[in-house]
Amino acid sequence: MTLPAFTDHGGPGPAVVLLHSFLMDRRMFAAQLPALKGFRCITVDERAHGGTPASGPFDYWDVARDVLAVLDHLDVSSAAVVGTSQGGFVALRMALLAPSRVRALAVLGTSAAAEDPAVATGYRAVLDAWVSGGAPPEVLDGVATICFGPAEVGEWKRRWASVPADQLTYAMTALVDRDAVLDRAGEIVCPALVLHGTADLAYPVDRAAELASALPDASLVVVEDGAHFLSYTHPDEVNPHLRRFLDAHA
Repeated sequence: MTLPAFTDHGGPGPAVVLLHSFLMDRRMFAAQLPALKGFRCITVDERAHGGTPASGPFDYWDVARDVLAVLDHLDVSSAAVVGTSQGGFVALRMALLAPSRVRALAVLGTSAAAEDPAVATGYRAVLDAWVSGGAPPEVLDGVATICFGPAEVGEWKRRWASVPADQLTYAMTALVDRDAVLDRAGEIVCPALVLHGTADLAYPVDRAAELASALPDASLVVVEDGAHFLSYTHPDEVNPHLRRFLDAHA
């Protein structure tokens, strides 16, 4: 298989894999890397994102296997895994596929449920408008609001406008058609941290609470006014929790 694009940031400590959200890439964790100094941080571009083009349809189980292949390539036997939104979908599946290789799990703004059918229909309409209209500004603005809240993210919107239609279609299809893993969360026995913002416009805090309740060894942290891409928009609130969790469990 062809490895996804990744960056091994080095560090003398235990390995920590950082998995980005939908429409983003490994650069979204720039604010976490200084806070995790000392750990061996590995950032990965997931399929159809950044430097990892998709050659056809895929699901998040495929992406989880991609990330495990990166660990194989780096001769890393086990790692803590941190995932924001889509990255959390992948992190949960990594822990189910290879429990001995995921020492600890931190997920932000994520869900273990399948996509709500009404929301999935709305996302498919967004995809159709985006692909047929060449990334209309109003579509980019709407998606940015869901993801970042009121934060100004013109640089990311400009990047989104250049995403090839086939890559966007593959990525969106994986998102809206994903399976639920909530009923299997009890199999994930490693320590887990679930962080979620009260202003998350993609998934309500209830999704985080149900996941934290289903995981055998999990704690839930709710960030007031936190947006969906919580690690990006609220690093000052998120990073201390991540650092303490990883110091204790990674």
